[in-house]
Amino acid sequence: MAENLTPIDADLLAEIANIHGMPKGAFNIRKDGQLVERNSSANIEIATKTDHPGIDIHIKPGTKGETVFIPVIVTESGLKDVVYNTFYIGEDCDVNIIAGCGIHNSSHAASEHDGIHTFYCGKNSHVKYVEKHYGEGEGTGERILNPVTNVVMEEGSSCEMELVQLRGVTSTVRDTNAELGAGAKLVLTEKLLTHDDQTATSNMKVELKGEDASVQVISRSVAQDRSVQVFNPLVIGESKCRGHVQCDAIIMGDAKVTAIPGIEAASEDAMLVHEAAIGKIAGDQIVKLMTLGLTEEEAEQEILEDFLN
Repeated sequence: MAENLTPIDADLLAEIANIHGMPKGAFNIRKDGQLVERNSSANIEIATKTDHPGIDIHIKPGTKGETVFIPVIVTESGLKDVVYNTFYIGEDCDVNIIAGCGIHNSSHAASEHDGIHTFYCGKNSHVKYVEKHYGEGEGTGERILNPVTNVVMEEGSSCEMELVQLRGVTSTVRDTNAELGAGAKLVLTEKLLTHDDQTATSNMKVELKGEDASVQVISRSVAQDRSVQVFNPLVIGESKCRGHVQCDAIIMGDAKVTAIPGIEAASEDAMLVHEAAIGKIAGDQIVKLMTLGLTEEEAEQEILEDFLN
């Protein structure tokens, strides 16, 4: 890894992107608002934007089996980092994109990263996108993450998005917007854990514009202590299409969870379903695991990990 990355940096990269040493292929590593290291491949070009801080990623048509890493780490207290990343994915591609942000804050001032990611998915392409957020540090300063994800999907394209927030993020407001063309398929999975006095809001708007477009939204969250979560998805069916929104949450302590799943049909051929469930861990689940030798705390942790995974 680059010489100016510390052991803390390396741990953050491993946590959010499973990076150990130098990635292979195309990657862009950013720290405290500055480029650390970048590499393009024969099929994937990464270039600095000329109008905003951030990068443009061009993936050639027909590219298959390649992975792009674009992690961000923040270790500078008091920094507000805003970055715009735009992905242009050609036709007939099959690629993975690994993003995420890790914040280590050891001071009293807030550290913040706002990543605005836009994806243009070409015809018949498949994209798997994983974004993990994580915060740590012994300081009292807030660790703030406000991501925006915009997806435009052309005919026959498919996209799997896994949006994960691990421990340690003080507050987050996530906005996700998607427009689907004919035959496009989006699977959007959100996993969220909050604790202490943390707050998290997730807003989603998915527009099914083309014939036979489909979306599946799955949210799984755990709210502990005094944390507060709000889940606010909206799926709009504008043609013959299918949409399903599912929200499942576990609430613990004095936490609060609000789920407001919404569906809106603008076509008589739209088939849209939403459901939400919020509850505590069942006592018999804990008892069953304790009979296998686990302590109550270990049993509870096992249940939470299984629920989120």
